Order: sequence, then structure tokens, then C-alpha cells
Amino acid sequence: MNTFDAIRERRAIKHFDPTHQFTQQETEQLLELAMQAPSSFNIQHWRLVNVTDKALRAKLREAAHDQAQVTDGSLLFVVTVDIKAWEKDPARYWINAPKEAQDILVPWIHPFYSGKEQLQRDEAMRSAGIMLQTMMLSAKAMGYDSCPMVGFDFDKVAELIHLPKDYAIAAMLVIGKGIKPAWPKPGFIPKSEMVIENHF
Repeated sequence: MNTFDAIRERRAIKHFDPTHQFTQQETEQLLELAMQAPSSFNIQHWRLVNVTDKALRAKLREAAHDQAQVTDGSLLFVVTVDIKAWEKDPARYWINAPKEAQDILVPWIHPFYSGKEQLQRDEAMRSAGIMLQTMMLSAKAMGYDSCPMVGFDFDKVAELIHLPKDYAIAAMLVIGKGIKPAWPKPGFIPKSEMVIENHF
């Protein structure tokens, strides 16, 4: 599937084949594609909790208001972010870059984020959002469906996955073989409202 078709055909699917399983190769391919997503300073804030334990999935479903896709999808990821990833050995994010790029960009990271709590969280969430879309489009291109989710008890999910300090949950993402199409797209705001020329 080409990129344009994947963008237009991706939908938040709620009904999945509970018997379908991803192969290890498919899962690895999906994760490798997710790694291609861009992030600020290449920090890659995302940390994906791949939930394979059925009992844990059942508890997460309960925390998600009994939404069936949590247990029925082939894959379930709790997408978290390490808000403090910027200060954890930042040179490693540029290890393969030319030395001149490393010498410029790595020293910028600390002053850019230090003392700016809101910016740290915002950048982590932006990175997660881009990575989520990359995963969803990759899944669609592989012939699968997905459902990004925020309709759950964040505190309960954090407790269930033992979320570390300085981490936050961005979303849950279900991927699998859809068995019922989504309803028609509900509508778009007009482009005249979406696009502002130069200034408001």
C-alpha cells in the first residue's frame, strides 16, 4: 500500500479478530518502522510497553472501560514517554552522526531543556504522537488496522504497568486484524478554518 492510501484508509478500528496473532517477524518489522519516527534532538522519548500477558490485558481492559479491543487486538502497546530522556547520556542519540554535528547539537540539549518542565513534557508527548502515527501508518501498509486510545484511567494503567518516576503515558495503541469497518469519517473542518495565511 502506498503512503497516500495508508493515510486515507487508516481508521480507529474497534473490532479485532481475537484469534489472530502477529508473527515475531511482523512485530519486529513494525517496531523497526516505529524507530524511524523523528523526535526533537533525536531523543526518542518513547518507551513502548508491549503487553503480552493475558491477565494484565484483562486488567487493562477493565481500566479502559471494558473496551474489547484491549484484549482482542493482536498487539497492545502502552505508549509511555521518558520525560527526562534529554538528560540521560544525550551523546548516545547522536553516536552515528558526523563529529561536527555531534559537537554542535549535543551541547545544545541541556540548555534547551534544563529548568523547562513544560517544554520537557511537551516535547516528549510530541515525539510520542509522531511515533504513534508512524506505527499506525506502518500497520496499515502491512495490511493491519489500529486503534489509538486515551479513553482509560491513566492512574490505574500507570499502576498496572509499574510506570517509573518521570515517565508519563501518552496513549495505548492496539494493532491487529480488523473484522468490522469503522463508520464513515465523521467530517472535516473547512480548509479555510484549518489553514491561516501568515497570521491570525
